[in-house]
Amino acid sequence: MITVEAERFRLAEVFTIARGSRSEAQVLTVTLARGGAVGRGECVPYARYGETVESVAAQIAGLPAEIERDALQSVLPAGAARNAVDCALWDLEAKSAGRRVWDLAGLPPPGPEVTAFTLSLDAPEKMRAAASRNAHRPLLKVKLGTPEDMPRLEAVRAGAPKARIIVDANEGWSADLYADLAPHLLRLGVAMVEQPLPAGADDMLSEIARPLPVCADESCHDRASLPALRGKYDMINIKLDKTGGLTEALALRDAARAEGFAIMVGCMVGSSLAMAPAVLVAQGAAVTDLDGPLLLAEDRDHALQYDSDGVHPPRPELWG
Repeated sequence: MITVEAERFRLAEVFTIARGSRSEAQVLTVTLARGGAVGRGECVPYARYGETVESVAAQIAGLPAEIERDALQSVLPAGAARNAVDCALWDLEAKSAGRRVWDLAGLPPPGPEVTAFTLSLDAPEKMRAAASRNAHRPLLKVKLGTPEDMPRLEAVRAGAPKARIIVDANEGWSADLYADLAPHLLRLGVAMVEQPLPAGADDMLSEIARPLPVCADESCHDRASLPALRGKYDMINIKLDKTGGLTEALALRDAARAEGFAIMVGCMVGSSLAMAPAVLVAQGAAVTDLDGPLLLAEDRDHALQYDSDGVHPPRPELWG
């Protein structure tokens, strides 16, 4: 039996990127019950990819009750609906077998991974204050993506002079603007820039200098994305809501590494249930960005543990 439920989690603060703001995380929770075992998965429908809570729920509701993980990969396309069901099936398999998901997947036991903490887009003085409050964190991710970004980045660096910084433009820059900004990103010690140009309009990345690593986010969904990224990107951001679940995320990670791409593992703004499978994918990643629960005012029971070592693998009561 498959059930799907829409849930909302309040954010600790309004979260803003170049495309808009939100004050809550809207998620779908899938529950699978078979033979006395129960598995769960979570997804975050994303308007950028033409998804709504209603459309994704309808995709899930249309599935056969006894769908298996292998068949799911061809029944649903990559995206949020397949993610929630795929992760629920992994959890169900683990609960039914009395084993952890990493054992079933043939992976070594996972450990904690240091995660980025995201500073949302705001006025420079507010971003400086946010950076100062979080200056103790080892990695800050700065949301940018407007023509007026340099004062913001200068303010963040002033507020957190010792933190490692990466920036996410969320497709908000032009090729000319990025070329102008790149030397200043280097001057301020930025370690990587994520999706500076719009997906589908990023061919210029193969023609202009890339003085710091460039990561594909909106331009990378699953393994089918990789051929178009060659020569343009140095890193890919794997998000389970884009890959359509843990199964494809692990396959994408292996394929991307084989082609020489560095790995980032990211997330939409969701609860610990959404992050839990991604912790497995993030093992050994160059950048881990699984801070969704840190942005929430409320979370699931048995929430993921975050401490100075990073985000820890989930307890079986939560997932897997």
